[in-house]
Amino acid sequence: MSRTSFRTFALMALTLALCTACTVGPDYKRPDVPTADSYTRSAFPATFGSEHDAQQLEPGARIGRQWWSVFGSPPLDALIQRAFAHNPDIDSAKAALRVAQENLAAQRAAFLPSVQLGYAPSRQREAVGTVSPTLDSGAALYTLHTAQLNIAYPVDVLGLTRRSTESLRAQADAQKFQLDAAYLTLASNVVAAAIQQAALRAQIDATQQMIDADARALDILHRQAELGYASALDVAAQETALAQAQQTLPALQKQLEQTRDLLAVLAGDLPAQGGDTTFDLDALKLPHTLPLSLPSQLIEQRPDVRAAQAQVHAASAQVGVALANRLPQFALSAQYGGSSTQFSRMFANDNLFWGLAGNLTQTVFDFGALKHQQGSAEAALQQSAAQDRSVVLVAFQNVADALYALETDARALEAARRAETAAQRTADLTRRQLELGYVNVLVLLNAEQALQQTRIARIQAQAARLTDTAALVQALGGGWDATEP
Repeated sequence: MSRTSFRTFALMALTLALCTACTVGPDYKRPDVPTADSYTRSAFPATFGSEHDAQQLEPGARIGRQWWSVFGSPPLDALIQRAFAHNPDIDSAKAALRVAQENLAAQRAAFLPSVQLGYAPSRQREAVGTVSPTLDSGAALYTLHTAQLNIAYPVDVLGLTRRSTESLRAQADAQKFQLDAAYLTLASNVVAAAIQQAALRAQIDATQQMIDADARALDILHRQAELGYASALDVAAQETALAQAQQTLPALQKQLEQTRDLLAVLAGDLPAQGGDTTFDLDALKLPHTLPLSLPSQLIEQRPDVRAAQAQVHAASAQVGVALANRLPQFALSAQYGGSSTQFSRMFANDNLFWGLAGNLTQTVFDFGALKHQQGSAEAALQQSAAQDRSVVLVAFQNVADALYALETDARALEAARRAETAAQRTADLTRRQLELGYVNVLVLLNAEQALQQTRIARIQAQAARLTDTAALVQALGGGWDATEP
């Protein structure tokens, strides 16, 4: 390649490169944040619950990254870490992130020239006397060695490559946020399943005690009926009560086994190989302080919202890609090589060849294909923007629902504890009356049965409060922080 030709090619490339300041299509604008001062319609109490289990909201407080540790359960902490390491949904989300990152890295190569080096040996024989010989020597049978260097550079004058890279970068961001959401969802599911397992075990224990009390009462009624102190109607009524109590036990046992299977699968194990971790409801602590992100902070902390915003960004860039495809495309190319019948003389002066080329391509007529592709990209942008608004609305709804649930859970648990305390006092008084001979054993057994029923109601209310506490943390986005890598 002569020096003059090289200067011409370099000047052409520089001129086109200076034109790349133009990028067609809309520039991404982050969706507006909803203006809201609170999550609920009316002022929400800062503290709710009774004195010994009150919970206080701390507006603006930051949620810990390992937020599940507030329940004070080392087995729960260990199970969540195991789930993070072995759950296939996490592995899938990680792989999806790597796919997006590799696609982005591949697209970045489009900013640089592509270089190809080739070597093509061939053995040929030409017809004699019919066509002009290829070689100066006139030989009909020869071996030709050709080595060639090709350089191609699509000049991004109108921003096609930049918009494509911008879209892939936004998609990689979306996958990163979706990975964060997968971690948050998995931790929340493990916490909810652990609380359910503990509650079911407590309910099964209380139900079994109630069944035992009903069985003892039925035995007493059978003996009294034999002696004429009880009627057949009394015996039938007690048999019905015993059967009803026994009927509730299999359903609870089924739920317990299914919950154990769920915990095993969440941890990445087969049901037959996992689910051995047991939880005690009374060992799970109710956190007394609850961080409450401000409404303006919720958008930054919810990974699903950030993922939806990234999808809007990607769709916005795709509109630029579609528009750039309708405009002229510029490219530069160069080739340099040598060809000879002798391998050692391919790059001798007389055997060298080179070429420079500029290319401009403009689609003139395509039956509206590129126009409709741009329309599709614009509609996809509108769709992703609407989906983003939907995700934001659901995020605010999740927080509001969790707050209302916690407030009503506190009142329900307080009422259930009062009922259990009253039932316990009734059972204690009945036991004393039995010792003094004022009542028979049947009255005491009925009091104990009522006590177990109120205990089951208290267990359910206690579990609901723990579960909704975790639901609030999940609704606020967990401990995810956009400033952390």
